[in-house]
Amino acid sequence: MRKSLFLILGLALAVMANAGTREDFKANYKQAANNYYAYPDQNLPALTAAPEGYTPFYIDHYGRHGSRWLIDPKQYSSTVAILSKADSVGKLSARGKAALATLKEVDAASYKRLGELSDIGAEQHQRIATRMYKNYPEVFAGDAAVDARSTVVIRCILSMQNAVTTLKGFNPQLRITTDASEHDMYFMNYDDPMAKRLRSTAYKTQEKALKDKYLQPKRLFRTLFTDSKWAIANVKKPQKFMLDLFDVVGNMQSHHQFENVDLYNLFSEEDRLKVWEYNNIRWYFWAGSTPLTKNRMPYMEANLLRNFITTADKAILDGKNCATLRFGHESVVLPLVCLMGLNNMDYSTADLASLTDKWQSYKVFPMAANVQWIFFRKAGSPILVKFLLNEHEASLPEAVKPVTGPYYNWDEVKAYFEQKLADEPQVEIPEK
Repeated sequence: MRKSLFLILGLALAVMANAGTREDFKANYKQAANNYYAYPDQNLPALTAAPEGYTPFYIDHYGRHGSRWLIDPKQYSSTVAILSKADSVGKLSARGKAALATLKEVDAASYKRLGELSDIGAEQHQRIATRMYKNYPEVFAGDAAVDARSTVVIRCILSMQNAVTTLKGFNPQLRITTDASEHDMYFMNYDDPMAKRLRSTAYKTQEKALKDKYLQPKRLFRTLFTDSKWAIANVKKPQKFMLDLFDVVGNMQSHHQFENVDLYNLFSEEDRLKVWEYNNIRWYFWAGSTPLTKNRMPYMEANLLRNFITTADKAILDGKNCATLRFGHESVVLPLVCLMGLNNMDYSTADLASLTDKWQSYKVFPMAANVQWIFFRKAGSPILVKFLLNEHEASLPEAVKPVTGPYYNWDEVKAYFEQKLADEPQVEIPEK
C-alpha cells in the first residue's frame, strides 16, 4: 500500500512538472516545432513606458534569420521514400496516404531551396523592423546611422536586407551600412572548438538512453501503416524517421503554401511533448549552462557579448541616436541568452529530467528570434537599458536589480556582464 502511494505521488509530481509546457502546447501545439516554430508576433504585450524624462537613443540587436526551408534534403526525401515504399505494397493507412500526398508536395517545393529564406521569413523581419521603428522612433530620427551586419549565409543576408529596407522606407534619411563578411564571423557566429568537443563528448554518453526514452514511434507507426510488423521490419531507423517527419511537419508553418496544412495530428499530444523534450535536451547540451559540459557552452558567445558592450559604449560616447543590427542564427541566439541569463535561461543542472518546465528553448529561438538592448538617456542621469527577447521585456539574473520595471542601470549591467565574462570556466579540450 505504501509503495503504491509513493508510485501515485511520483506520477502526480511528474505530471505537475510537465504541466506548464503541456499547457503551452495545448494553447499552441506548433510551439513543439522548437527552432522551426514560426515567429510568434501576434498579440505582443504592451511595452513599459520609460521613466519620466528618459528617451531611447540606441538599439543593440542580434536577430536570427526568418523562417526557412530545411537544410538537409534527406529529411524531405527519406520520409517520402519510406511512405512510398509502404504504399507500393499496400501497407499505408488512409491517413498515411493523405500525409504522403502532402509530403510529396513539400518535397517538390523544396527543390533547390534548401536552407533558403522563405516568404514568411522575409515578412517576419519586415514586421519586426516596423515595430522597432514605431516603438522607438527617436532612435531612427533624422540621419541616424544604422550599422547592419550579417553572417555570410544568404538567408541571414536576405533577412538583414528585408529589415533595413523596411527602416529606410519609414525614413529615407537614415544612413544605413550593410556588411556580410568572414571578418566578423568571430563574433557573429563563432566556431568554438572547445564547445564542439565538450558537447560531442557529453551528448554521446547519453544519446541512446535519451532516444529510447523520448522517441517511441510505435503509436506513429499504427497511425501511418496498416501493418506494424512490416513497418518495424522495413523502417530501418525508426527514431530518425520520427524525428525527420516531425521536423518536416513542424517547418511547414514556414511557408504560405503549407502554413494551413496541418499534419501534427499524425502525432499524439504525448508524442509531440516527448519529441520536443528530446530536442530541448539536445539544445541544452548545445547551449545550456550545465555541469555535463562544465558550464562552458554559453561562453561560445563571449565574443558577441563583448561586441554588444563595445558598440553600446561607443554609441553612448558619441551621444547620437543610432542602431547596431546583427543577423545570424538560432545557434547563436540561444547561448547568448543563456550567457546573459535572460529569463532564467542560465538555469544549471545535470538532471535532464528537470528541464521540461525550467528551461524551454522554444521560448527563445523561434524563426526570426531576436535579442534587443534598448538604451535610454536623460540629462544628468544614468544611462538606462531595457532587454527584449522576441520583443517581450526580459529580466536579468537577481544579481542585477532593475532601477524600475524592466529598466536597468547600464553601468551596473556592464559590470555584471564583464564579471561574467571574466568568470569563464577554464577547461581542457577533451580528447577525440
